[in-house]
Amino acid sequence: MSKKKLAVIDYGMGNLHSVASAVAHVAPELTVTVTSDRKEIADADSVIFPGVGAIRDCMAEIRRLEFDKAVKEYIDSGKPILAICVGMQALMEFSEENDGVECLGVFKGQVKNFANNSQFQQSSERLKVPHMGWNNVEHRLDHPLWDGIENNGRFYFVHSYYVELADTACQAGTSDYGLTFTTNIASGNVFAAQFHPEKSHTNGLKLLENFVSWDGKF
Repeated sequence: MSKKKLAVIDYGMGNLHSVASAVAHVAPELTVTVTSDRKEIADADSVIFPGVGAIRDCMAEIRRLEFDKAVKEYIDSGKPILAICVGMQALMEFSEENDGVECLGVFKGQVKNFANNSQFQQSSERLKVPHMGWNNVEHRLDHPLWDGIENNGRFYFVHSYYVELADTACQAGTSDYGLTFTTNIASGNVFAAQFHPEKSHTNGLKLLENFVSWDGKF
């Protein structure tokens, strides 16, 4: 019996090899590949869609490599896909970063800057942007990827922009940083995380372990 395959989408933006190494650590039985080959992505049993950096650069590369089609087709396949950080933001309709960028539109909502939010500005905590470091995540949905992870457990974040969902029915997790913001989205075979599971020690590794054993049904 051939080994199951997990593809980490490589469009030049993301902690690709640290993500791949973390998955290989929790699931040595998997074949983990960092790839920009669309057929390899389509054929994988599960996919991770990472991303770091400016959304304009990310979306430009995603479209140049036709990963916009590849990601949507993979979602339509029903197989499990995990989006991380800017990968999660890219699934939204629009980001106000870089004077405004059209995104993939998988989920309705926008990506906004903490610094432009009036509640954040009025916070007595004198918080800085980017939001960088450890923060608690409250589970908003009873999802298989939370199995074995304590509610309000800590995860590692690095971001200046946050997702604002049009419909919070798919909001799987939230955190507080001057305001309550969406940390996770879950719908069907898609799970997305604003935090970096590959940098989040025990909780992050458990989430990755849950992902690779997940059948994509929710």
